[in-house]
Amino acid sequence: MAGLFDKQADIYLDARPNYPSEWFSKLAGLTDHHVLAWDAATGNGQAALAVADHYERVIATDISESQLKFATTHPKIDYRHTPSSMTDDELVELIGGENSVDLITVAQAVHWFDLPRFYAVAKRVLRKPGGIIAVWGYNDVVVSPEFDKVQYRFHAQTLPYWKYPNIQHVFDAYGALPFPFESVGMGSEGRPLMLEMPKTTSFEGILRMFKSWSAIVTAREKGVELLPESLIKELETAWGGKDLIRNVVYKAFMIVGKVCV
Repeated sequence: MAGLFDKQADIYLDARPNYPSEWFSKLAGLTDHHVLAWDAATGNGQAALAVADHYERVIATDISESQLKFATTHPKIDYRHTPSSMTDDELVELIGGENSVDLITVAQAVHWFDLPRFYAVAKRVLRKPGGIIAVWGYNDVVVSPEFDKVQYRFHAQTLPYWKYPNIQHVFDAYGALPFPFESVGMGSEGRPLMLEMPKTTSFEGILRMFKSWSAIVTAREKGVELLPESLIKELETAWGGKDLIRNVVYKAFMIVGKVCV
């Protein structure tokens, strides 16, 4: 995943939906202790900030230095760059050591990971018993019949420029994502928990979300502009004008588990 979102890190900062606070309250209620949490692939720290409301300390890591430059500082959060050259032992030590982490969160990112390696590290650092790992993502935003018709046509044009097979996990709502942890009642391997994220946004907000997609940058590097002015104007008209504020709903999915002991 190194560098995949570096070129649009500033756009990514404010383009994505907000994760509901009740998600984090429920996750915190599942852990026996609230001392240390690890937010992997933290990006700009969006999930880490919410986790910090429930844990004494949060280690927030990312492979992208560009993303971390836009992370929001917080007294409980320790942001760390974790280059791909870092060994598993170094990563375990950085996070807090074996059997030390109460909650691991991965928001809209685990599909990019080397899953066997990440899960091996997660099992080492999670507190046993009592530690919880939660991964989630989202793959659709529902606006209105008029707008959705245009945006789905636009999305279809982006398909050749995503990174496969990783992105397929998102398109499949994590339905085929390997997840070798014991279920705690909030989704399981092959049966993710389906959720919704409401958001109030402007047309500029939804457009910035589209622009933050890695497929847009990949296509542009190949000489293809997936968001030409003509399409932006069509999207704006279907939205109802650039000044209209709408309530939209992002479709999300989550799997939560613990280490079998």
